[in-house]
Amino acid sequence: MTPPPPPALPRTLAGLRASGHEHRTVAAEIRANLLSRLASGRPRFPGMHGFDATVLPALEKALLAGHDAVLLGERGQGKTRLIRAVADLLDDWSPAVAGCSVNDHPYAPVCPSCLRRAAAEGDDLPVVWRHRSERYGEKLATPDTGTAELIGDIDPARLAEGRSLGDPETVHYGLVPRANRGVFCVNELPDLPARAQVALFNVLEERDLQIRGYALRLPLDLLLLASANPDDYTDRGRIVTPLKDRFGTQVRTHYPPTLDDERAVLRQEAAVPDGTVVPGHLWEAVARFTRLARDSRKVDPRSGVSVRFAVAAVETVAASALRRSALAGEGVPVARVCDLAAAVPSLLGKVEFAMGHEEDGEAILLGLLRRAVSDTFRARLGDLDLTPLADRFAAGGTVESGDLVGAAELLRRIGTVPGLAAMIAAAAPEDEDGAASPGLAAAVVEFALEGLYLERRLSKDIVADGGVYRF
Repeated sequence: MTPPPPPALPRTLAGLRASGHEHRTVAAEIRANLLSRLASGRPRFPGMHGFDATVLPALEKALLAGHDAVLLGERGQGKTRLIRAVADLLDDWSPAVAGCSVNDHPYAPVCPSCLRRAAAEGDDLPVVWRHRSERYGEKLATPDTGTAELIGDIDPARLAEGRSLGDPETVHYGLVPRANRGVFCVNELPDLPARAQVALFNVLEERDLQIRGYALRLPLDLLLLASANPDDYTDRGRIVTPLKDRFGTQVRTHYPPTLDDERAVLRQEAAVPDGTVVPGHLWEAVARFTRLARDSRKVDPRSGVSVRFAVAAVETVAASALRRSALAGEGVPVARVCDLAAAVPSLLGKVEFAMGHEEDGEAILLGLLRRAVSDTFRARLGDLDLTPLADRFAAGGTVESGDLVGAAELLRRIGTVPGLAAMIAAAAPEDEDGAASPGLAAAVVEFALEGLYLERRLSKDIVADGGVYRF
């Protein structure tokens, strides 16, 4: 929700001048605020992980140069989130002529309506204040997006009022001019029809509009940013070459470069239901799973594996734990290894497989998931002696687990586990507040059993909704 402007701000052109307000272009405004953050050490783009040494320096240089920019990268790399963060570099409040469709600055009106009003009203010209959140516009490009939607067209209602067809005040402005004196983003730019892309030429180069042959020059003051997938991936369209040339900078994005970055993004973006616990080892397993999928030769590298893949996986795992808690009458829902497999069917639509592997998608993902769990087991529990737990099965005992087996029931079936506290501390140090809970204990024990199975120290029979561990 946009906050109300401070009551002390001036409401007329005369009051604005008396306050000492200085008119800055959008480029100058963003440059000054970015330099201030750079000098103070404050975060420039909060919520972005893994871009500090690569993407952010390139974008910062583009903004300091006053360039429009296109962010190029595979899906789910945070392009739109980064563009939205640029809007936070605008001033908190900015004045505009009250009632102006294109947000003219009171000192320098440019639209025909404001020029007429400024001449008639003088220092009494009314002023409104716009929060920076109101100065950001966004359009998802689609093949049916037209020039009228982006730039503008003649308004038949104004013609019906008796205005002349040549009157520039009969124009209804589109999304781009309405974002004047702000930041405007075109997402998935290659999907914009060529004719609509051509309409942006003047906006980027001459900073004005051309609408149906009107003799209308409307100097715009805005920062135009766009996102796009690489040209060799999208088959729905391309960025026309002259438009590419008019963007001052192209910034290449990428997926989180390290496992820690991957986990940070995942924890930031995943919406886990309140009260549901996803232990640390499962966050890591999903992060490793995502990275393995990106590196797999059986997955099409041109499309990438989005961060949304990992987010959906964690949210599905949490939902599986929540469902089990309701069915088993447990207290706090805690996710377990058995919940990971439940995410695979829902993820198939988020991955494009390489040619020849389309029919094996589920098996491919399950194989990568097992490897991710195994790698996580070695990283977190590899230094512990789990022989006492493995010996629990040496005499021929079995333990059945599954996504319908409650935590208390699983612990009852396993019995006493020597060194359980050390296992919990190693597997889920992020969850030390719940270390004494049966749910977390069951989650860690099941993780250890699955790791021993993947290390071929135990066997496992796959049954409906789970598996039976044995020696």
